[in-house]
Amino acid sequence: MRTFREEFFAPRIEEGRECRWVRAKHIRVMKGFLFGILFTVMAAALAAYIVIANGLIPANADGPMLPGEAWAARTSLHATLRREAPTGASTVPMTDANLIAGIKLYGADCAVCHGAADGKASAIAEGLYQRAPQLGLHGVEDDPLGVTYWKLKHGIRFTGMPAFGAQLSERQLWQMSLFLRHMNRLPAAPEKAWRALKNTATISPVQPKPWRYVRR
Repeated sequence: MRTFREEFFAPRIEEGRECRWVRAKHIRVMKGFLFGILFTVMAAALAAYIVIANGLIPANADGPMLPGEAWAARTSLHATLRREAPTGASTVPMTDANLIAGIKLYGADCAVCHGAADGKASAIAEGLYQRAPQLGLHGVEDDPLGVTYWKLKHGIRFTGMPAFGAQLSERQLWQMSLFLRHMNRLPAAPEKAWRALKNTATISPVQPKPWRYVRR
């Protein structure tokens, strides 16, 4: 016959044992789950190292894009622009003098890759990865002014687009941004200067087809 002490404490002892067993089971499951995550991460890192160390990711600029490469680059760029591109007005007024100054800067620093008003690509532009859009044909007038300014100042990683922030002044960056923002509806004097601009680089004998232009 069980005593009162045994009758009173026995169920609680059993409950305690069951709770400890459940907790131990949960701990084992959680440890297995965390180990699985750690193993997956380490395996992915090892696989990535093997791929990179053995040159299995194409390093040549004349090869096709990898699957998902354009999506990843475009998505990351657009997210960065939404976060960092200025949204205010230009600090430089849109005058003929500033537009013409922007055209001259474009001719000195950009035309070799992005071409002149005739839209003919240079040999350098055709050899770039990614392909540089010929702005005489595919302009960036629909981009917000701050987006163009940001691209000029900071460049675009993993492309041939350089950062001009250390080479050009704020005024020069805004002058070129104003020109690019309004290059399809320039006043008479800047339009004449734009049409007269020549690309001094060697023109590629094989010009890009329209479908090769991928807008970032």
